[in-house]
Amino acid sequence: MQAFNTLTGIAAPLPMINVDTDMIIPKQFLKTIKRTGLGQNLFDEMRYDQAGREQPDFVLNKEPYRKAEILIAGDNFGCGSSREHAPWALLDFGIRCVIAPSFADIFFNNCFKNGILPIVLPKETVELLMKEAENADGRPFTVDLESQTIQRPTGNEPIHFDVDAFSKHCLLNGLDDIGLTMVKAEAIDGFEAKQKAGQSWLYAGTAA
Repeated sequence: MQAFNTLTGIAAPLPMINVDTDMIIPKQFLKTIKRTGLGQNLFDEMRYDQAGREQPDFVLNKEPYRKAEILIAGDNFGCGSSREHAPWALLDFGIRCVIAPSFADIFFNNCFKNGILPIVLPKETVELLMKEAENADGRPFTVDLESQTIQRPTGNEPIHFDVDAFSKHCLLNGLDDIGLTMVKAEAIDGFEAKQKAGQSWLYAGTAA
């Protein structure tokens, strides 16, 4: 998993509440088990009409938001089914940080496991950031995970955010569930060697 330290990028405002995972990536695109290629269908039913043409009014079809790396949204983002394809689609599009007043729990945790930083801020602060994103004219925001701050294109005082210490550690070091296990590889190998020496019968019939 790619580590998350400091992200400087364009922020796209999405002033919608209850954006569910089927809106993020519709069910017909869930057949793949690959994490790549889903970005083109992110928010598919809002980005395209039935003929596959772009909807010009949707934020990610507008400049400069086509290259957004930060998404600012409304309450209860990521509700609905627990599909991990939702953070996969966001990440494949290029979005590595989502800011909202609240998130669905499973989506929130899936973000951390896939290298996306979900930031919870008060509703009034999120609305302020949305307005600043609308008026940024391509100027970027900077999200610094180490200092837990958001630098705004206005140059105004940075906004602080809270993040769980363990989740922060995992993102800073690029550790997903497999990575966390591999950090302990030496200890696991040592335990296995000791167990094989003292309880070899447990390994009878297995490859050396």
